[in-house]
Amino acid sequence: MTAPLPPPRSLPLLPGHGGRSAMTCLYRCGNACAHPAPNTSGNEYFGEVAAAAVSRRGLLRVGSLGALVIGAGVTLGSGLGKGGAAEAVAPPVAPPAQPGPTGRGALTFRAVPPNTLDAVVVPNGYDHAVLMTWGDPVEPGAPAWSVDRQSAAAQARQFGFNNDWLATAPLGRGGRRALLVVNHEYTNEDLMFRGFTSVEALSVEQLRIAMAAHGLSVVEIERVGATGQWRPVRTGPRRHNRRITARTPMRLTGPAAGSSLLRTAADPRGVTVLGSLNNCAGGLTPWGTVLSGEENFNQYFVGGDGVPAAAKPALNRYGITTTARYPAGSRRWERADARFDLAVNPNEANRFGWIVEVDPYDARSTPRKHTALGRFKHEGAEIMLAPDGRIVAYMGDDERFDYLYKFVSDKRIRRGDSAADKAHNLTLLESGTLYVAKFDATSAGEIDGSGALPSDGAFDGGGRWIPLARGNRSLVAGMSVDAVLVHTRLAADAVGATKMDRPEDVQPNPRTGKVYVALTNNTRRGAAGQPGPDEPNPRSDNRHGHILEIVEAGGDSAAETFGWSVPIVCGDPADPSSYFAGFDKSQVSPISCPDNLEFDVHGNLWISTDGNALGANDGLFAVPVEGPGRGHVKQFLTVPRGAEQASAYLPPDNRTAFVSVQHPGEIDGATVDDPASTWPHGTFAQPAVVTVWRLDGGEIGR
Repeated sequence: MTAPLPPPRSLPLLPGHGGRSAMTCLYRCGNACAHPAPNTSGNEYFGEVAAAAVSRRGLLRVGSLGALVIGAGVTLGSGLGKGGAAEAVAPPVAPPAQPGPTGRGALTFRAVPPNTLDAVVVPNGYDHAVLMTWGDPVEPGAPAWSVDRQSAAAQARQFGFNNDWLATAPLGRGGRRALLVVNHEYTNEDLMFRGFTSVEALSVEQLRIAMAAHGLSVVEIERVGATGQWRPVRTGPRRHNRRITARTPMRLTGPAAGSSLLRTAADPRGVTVLGSLNNCAGGLTPWGTVLSGEENFNQYFVGGDGVPAAAKPALNRYGITTTARYPAGSRRWERADARFDLAVNPNEANRFGWIVEVDPYDARSTPRKHTALGRFKHEGAEIMLAPDGRIVAYMGDDERFDYLYKFVSDKRIRRGDSAADKAHNLTLLESGTLYVAKFDATSAGEIDGSGALPSDGAFDGGGRWIPLARGNRSLVAGMSVDAVLVHTRLAADAVGATKMDRPEDVQPNPRTGKVYVALTNNTRRGAAGQPGPDEPNPRSDNRHGHILEIVEAGGDSAAETFGWSVPIVCGDPADPSSYFAGFDKSQVSPISCPDNLEFDVHGNLWISTDGNALGANDGLFAVPVEGPGRGHVKQFLTVPRGAEQASAYLPPDNRTAFVSVQHPGEIDGATVDDPASTWPHGTFAQPAVVTVWRLDGGEIGR
């Protein structure tokens, strides 16, 4: 029987954290927003420079709660239960005209209203079920999980904590089986262990459990009948199933591999790293691998006060405290593994903050960290093919006032299926050109921070990609190539990149080639002593974030110039500062803090939110980006109390939405014994992956 819901708790918030609780801010990123932004460079912003470009312009199951009708006749369900520097910038590039989604691609579902239910809520005509939950067995022979019988050895074979980005890779023919690949971003020991009091009081074994709960999971899954529902394969060899943890050996590739900046006493050659940390978003490659981004790695290290003085500026630029042995919010992992003490191992932090490539089809393969793609707080990496066959990877650095990057490979993809072709493609991310974005504007003098459109009717402009390194050669004066790639933020500072409002996921539209960037929020924009609003970041005290659209010159993703616009400024549609590409705001769902992005096969953009600052639960939204429906944001689902809608993936058949529900019940004061959420199994909160499908077997979103 499902346990009764606890009464709703208020969500104590810290300044600048959007809708996140203080607990989330502590464990997710080490309270990054409570500290000064690490970017103290003097890069210009558009409040200080003149414009230099020419202007252009279903039926749901409701459990014990029964049916609840909220506005517009939408029926909600509880979702409970176990089923349940340089030259002038190029002028803007005019985007090609594109038809909007119509017919099969139209978004016809009825929007889910904002709510604070402790449930996953989906539209009429849809159903959902839990696919994988923290602690579920992954590797064959893994023991059944119990909150009272945890061990590091068991967790290293079980589904990790706080699932984030996810995707599926096809397995065999017929669309009946697939590999689910999931990032596990961080742990929250308050919600993992009974009787938790402090990280200092955790046993060494509990610290090792937390380390094992990081990383990635690869799980064989199978379709349920002819529906869009999926379930884990529980019998047979499951030879692809795999856990990657904070201790899994990985190999460094590219120009910085072997650099003195990456060598440690345990790895004097600087080529082998143990583990991956704070894996946030990711991407799929055309050759069948996955890319995983290491984000807020700074919070895992202590002893920054004991590093050599010459190393401190770079550590500070990455948010690592160098004035105290134990930074506030430290996880104290050095008690279980001395490599997390920078006073003993000053280069260890340099070995995190990379894009990691994993082959989900080979459980014995060694994951690789690609230094050619630069080191920063990677949200993820998304791949496009340039017309000449080179690989282009788009990447965001998730920090206030940090930058947008892309990488263009030296080599071209091979399209065959031979072993030689695959071996060649596995080297594509090892050498190329790393760029950072510089934006220019058409109406710089008119941006006042209110969100009001300038006189030309659009937030738009041109820009260029500034090269930082090409192959083994640095293009930044005074920096070696390994310094550029290991200390990429400092290199980008030096060339005058544009400071952005937390660039997170960057997603190319496979139908149009346009590139979309989720800028989650930045409440320091326009604050005293901080950069003011500019046209690509047009709102001061930007609590709700916005979406940026980039059109590469000539439609070539490898181009070095681009045009851009801001089609969506998120927030309450009733707020004058919000904007939805000119669409009728009375029909738009409120949306706050866009994080992860995804496109369906019809070119509709799907937006996952993190930290809804409008007082409701986070959710998944869909919006056409072309045609008459452009800007019509509709909420597709909401996640439970305290949770983040971390990621969604829609496979090519468009019959399933795989949804990552992260940190449910992560509300200040919550514990395993006194939970703020009982989702998904009616006991205490557990992160989980959910599948959503149409009851009639049709396509998602229609």
